[in-house]
Amino acid sequence: MAKAQKAYVCGDCGASTTKWQGQCPSCAAWNSLEPRVIEASRPAAGVPEATVQLLSAVGGETVPRIRTGLSELDRALGGGLVQGSAVLIGGDPGIGKSTLLLQAAARLETGRTTLYASGEESLQQVSLRGHRLGLPLEKVSAIATTRVEDVLAAVEQTRPGCVIVDSIQTMVTDMLPSAPGSPNQLRSCASLLVRLAKQTGITVVLVGHVTKDGQIAGPRLLEHMVDVVLYFESEVASRFRILRAVKNRFGAANELGIFVMTEGGIREVKNPSALFVSQRADPVPGSVVTAVHQGSRPLLVEVQALADQGGGSPPRRVAIGLEQNRLTLLLAVMHRHAGISTHASDVFVNVVGGVRIAEPAADLAALLATISSVRDRSLPRDLVVFGEVGLAGEVRPVAYGEERLREAAKVGFHRALVPRANQPRQPIAGIETIAVDCLQDVMRVLPALQASAG
Repeated sequence: MAKAQKAYVCGDCGASTTKWQGQCPSCAAWNSLEPRVIEASRPAAGVPEATVQLLSAVGGETVPRIRTGLSELDRALGGGLVQGSAVLIGGDPGIGKSTLLLQAAARLETGRTTLYASGEESLQQVSLRGHRLGLPLEKVSAIATTRVEDVLAAVEQTRPGCVIVDSIQTMVTDMLPSAPGSPNQLRSCASLLVRLAKQTGITVVLVGHVTKDGQIAGPRLLEHMVDVVLYFESEVASRFRILRAVKNRFGAANELGIFVMTEGGIREVKNPSALFVSQRADPVPGSVVTAVHQGSRPLLVEVQALADQGGGSPPRRVAIGLEQNRLTLLLAVMHRHAGISTHASDVFVNVVGGVRIAEPAADLAALLATISSVRDRSLPRDLVVFGEVGLAGEVRPVAYGEERLREAAKVGFHRALVPRANQPRQPIAGIETIAVDCLQDVMRVLPALQASAG
């Protein structure tokens, strides 16, 4: 029999080499190679275990979903948990990951119990949290351990419908001598749990810690192994929580779930558009509301801009929630085609509520907010703006224009400044659309809008 071989595996990218090096030859990370024993391969038996099938003969049935009892969590998951899937949820310490999952575990519609494996808290602490939140814990079984083998034995004993592991960084396997949280331990423990999900059809949910950069701690391979990756995020000192899907093999990868932290636990936000829009009585300069499309729904968010006299050279350009280079591009377009210069001013743009906008639909709103701040003239509170701005000064249409307008009308907006191609064929009740083709058209209608704001 062939002997087991020793290799050195990078904890960042998963690349392997036969000799130790100070720097990974694949990703150039320093001191990331760790020893790992590779089992000798067995000779092929001649007949493959996996069968080859034509895709036309494979059933295309809809994947059944397991409701969690939290509609915003179901939305981020793409409709609910999928049987036999592996889900990874990451977030900062204390943000509410354990609270959210314990609430979901108590209300899962699996027909079977849910196994909660806690590697950070005792069973008394988990039970105390559940009773404090008033959760029905009759269908939740728990085990306090840091050994994956104990979790697998508990699954064999209880046969749950879902397994929650809190957290994957605390788990170890007896097959490796390394410490908990090391790349080898994370990879091996996650591999065993993902295999459990695929072989038994039990849904496995893993809780992961994040680094200072906001990424899930451990090798990047961890995110590739699972089916769904969710990030639980929050602004500093804010009660609101955003659950963002960055990977989903069963649904959209840019869905958002909006929650609020209360004394009674995590609560859903039924009308998230009202959450990110200021409720001031009077309009203020530098504030514009735009309609973005996140996942499968439109969302109204407030874009704020502040143009201040710069104290040095070069002027500062700061964008929070928008791409930094995009802001610089838009300011150049504004100068070239609208005649408004910010060369001597620092420009700060922020998307309220911690929402990150990746689509160009917020271009026009960012420009109008900046113009409003430069001129110190406010825009009407009942105005919503969206549209992509090109280098030639044209205002281009965006996808899902009517859905954005209907969401704005539902929240209470009465006017919308939109690209001409996004003007609906049939009027939408409660909202008037102002169609523009380019920035010159925007500058022509802007004085009337500012005058109506008072």
